[in-house]
Formats: sequence, C-alpha cells, structure tokens
Amino acid sequence: MKRAFIVSILLLLVIFSVPSLSSAQKPIVLGAPLPTAFLYGWTAEKGLKLAVDEINAAGGVTVGREKRPFKVEVMDTRDLEPVVPVSDALLVLEKLILEKNADFIVGGPARSEAALAAMDLLSKYKKVSILTTGALSPAYHRRVEAEYDKFKYCFRISGEVGWLVAGEFVPKLVDIKAKLGLSRLFIMVQDVAHARGAGDLTGKLAKEKGWEVIGTEIYPTGTTDFSVGLLKARRENAQVILIVMDMPESSVLLKQWFDMKIPALPFGTIIAAAEQPGFWRATEGKGEFCMASVVNAGNAPSRATPWTMKFVEAYTKKYGLEPEGYGTSSSYMAPYVLKDAIERAGSLDSDAVITAIEKTDLMGVYGRIKVHPKSHQVIPSIDPNEGAVGTIFQWQAGKRVVVYPPKIAMGEIKLPPWMKK
Repeated sequence: MKRAFIVSILLLLVIFSVPSLSSAQKPIVLGAPLPTAFLYGWTAEKGLKLAVDEINAAGGVTVGREKRPFKVEVMDTRDLEPVVPVSDALLVLEKLILEKNADFIVGGPARSEAALAAMDLLSKYKKVSILTTGALSPAYHRRVEAEYDKFKYCFRISGEVGWLVAGEFVPKLVDIKAKLGLSRLFIMVQDVAHARGAGDLTGKLAKEKGWEVIGTEIYPTGTTDFSVGLLKARRENAQVILIVMDMPESSVLLKQWFDMKIPALPFGTIIAAAEQPGFWRATEGKGEFCMASVVNAGNAPSRATPWTMKFVEAYTKKYGLEPEGYGTSSSYMAPYVLKDAIERAGSLDSDAVITAIEKTDLMGVYGRIKVHPKSHQVIPSIDPNEGAVGTIFQWQAGKRVVVYPPKIAMGEIKLPPWMKK
C-alpha cells in the first residue's frame, strides 16, 4: 500500500510536470482569410507559408519558457469577386476564429470594404490581426486611430493608397517630367472605389506638379476591350497613361496598347496583371515598357535590404518563380513580426502582443518595419533604413527592373521606340 501510494505520487508529479512539454507541441494558429483564386490572395498564402516553414525549421516561437510552432489555416473569402457580398468574407473570418481556433489573424480580407467590416469582428473576439494584402484604404488606419480602444487589435504592415499616391506615384511623375520632358496624363481606371479614388487623387496632385490631365476613362470590372480609350489617349496626345486596375483583364489593355503603338508610356500604379513574373511571356512581350507598382519592396527583385534577395531566392526555390506581386513580401513578414512581438511579450495575450507590436523595430524584407503607435499603420519611407519602402518597376527585355524609389532602383525608365519618334 505504501509503495503504491509513493508510485501514485510520482505519477502525479510526472503528469503535472508534462504540460510545458505537451503544450510546446501545440501550434500557434495563424488564421488567414484570403481570396485564394486571385493574385493578392495566393501570393499572401505563399508568403505566409514560406515564413512559417522557416520559423518552424529554426525551432519555432519562444513563448515564455516554451517553444511552439506556427500553423497557417487558410480559408477562401472570395472577397475580390465583384458579386460576392462582404458578409461572406465575415463568415469565413468567424469560422477561422471559432472552428479553426485561430490565435491571430493574418493576411486579409483583401477587399477594402471587407477588411473594414472585419474590424468589428476582430474587436468582438479580441483577436490581433495583421493586414498584409489587398486593402489599401486609408480609412482602415484612420478608424484605428479614431477609436483606438475598440480597434487596437488591427494592424497593417503593407502600404495604403494615401502614401502610395503622394509618396510614390506623384513623385515618380515629377521625376518623369524632369528627366523625360513628358507632361500630358491620361487616366484609365477600374470602376471600383479604391481605383477611382486613386485615379482622382493622382490626377489632382499631378496637376499641382505641372502635369496636364487630358482625360479619364472608367471601365467596369471584367472589361475586355479598351481600344476606344486608347484611341482617345492618342487623339489627345497623351504622353503617359495612368492605369489603376486590379482585374486580370488589364493584360488585354496592354496588348492593345502595344498592337496600336500608342505613343504614351503605360504607368500601372495598380495593375495586377503586369505584376507577375510570367506576364511578359503571357503577353508575348507586348507588356514591354509597362511600369507597375507592387506596393512593397521584395515583390520584385531589388536590394532594398540584406534580407530582400534572400527572400526572393527562398521564394523562387520553394515555388519555382520569383515573388509574384503585391501581398507577397508583406505577408511573409507578418509571422516574423508576430514572432518578434510574442517573444518580447512572453505571452499570447492580446493586450501584451498589441503593446509589443506597437514597439516593433525590425529590419525586414522591405525596410525598417515600425508601426504608428495609435493608427497601427506601418511607417512608410523612400529610404529602407527609415521605414517601409515601395517598389515601382518597368518591364525591360522580359525582366522587372526596379526604377523607384532611388535608394533601391536597379535601372532607369526606357521609352518605347515608337514614342521616341
């Protein structure tokens, strides 16, 4: 009896000493609500999984005295499809929280309207979220700042349209005007809120910098013929065509531009089709000379930081092609930002992690990653040593050559030969 009692005590001691070992195997679940059939969704998924694989291979995340792995749970929101209601994306987000037991939310939703609506759910469940792809609306971080106590769970480490226009698109237009002597702008945008807003704001600020805006054409999502607008651009002697479209049909626009030899430089501030490394081959070279923004550095090859090309090479090795466009590098950085914050917080507690993310100062793939402590928006810059830098590239001889910002540029803009004449 005495021996049995001693054995029982020893067993109890072993049982109560095991939780730190068994919980070490319990993953930290990253719920990713993403439109997986669209560029900004599948690139985000690939970026997230690459980072998680690297982190787990290096031993995982230290939470207090435990080591725990990350696990990514992806669910398709379809929120970039024009006929899918915002409520569907919210149902997906709620499933990730309630059914997949997500500890954190990363990635999307990608459509601005869905991301804004998701903020209330994140607040309800007190789930820390890091937005990394798609949604560019300034309303997101403004809402956090205006109602901090309610929306403090929401962070964004990718760009937003206010900075993209004022800090990148317009300065590049100023540079084009100074170096190439071009000053007549024609605007072609998709009929969605963010595209119309970006087109209007870019046109307004460009006028203030001496550009003449000679016309605007707005196209419904799914349009497959842009010839009328292109002919108008030619008739009005446009020298640069500003394109703001996230629909894949924008590749048709560029094919028509090439075939018609329109003497105006295509500048896709948002042009999803041209972002991808396979675009040049898919258009049989007719995408040559097109410029495109991919929002954050690392989404096209450059040497923004020592980490940039390491990321590009790791992505290429894993997936067989270079990073494909917006949402890739920022989604890749999200698990690293969380790992850094969790380890400094020593906990998965939402308030502790929020405080830690607000103090983040991490040199990443696209520059120094810090967030504004009240708006939770990543701090942008044109210098990677100071903040998160963007990327504008041009297709040249089948390669994406970064031409802005100057600190990370790999080449200069080239004009099509029919434009030089």
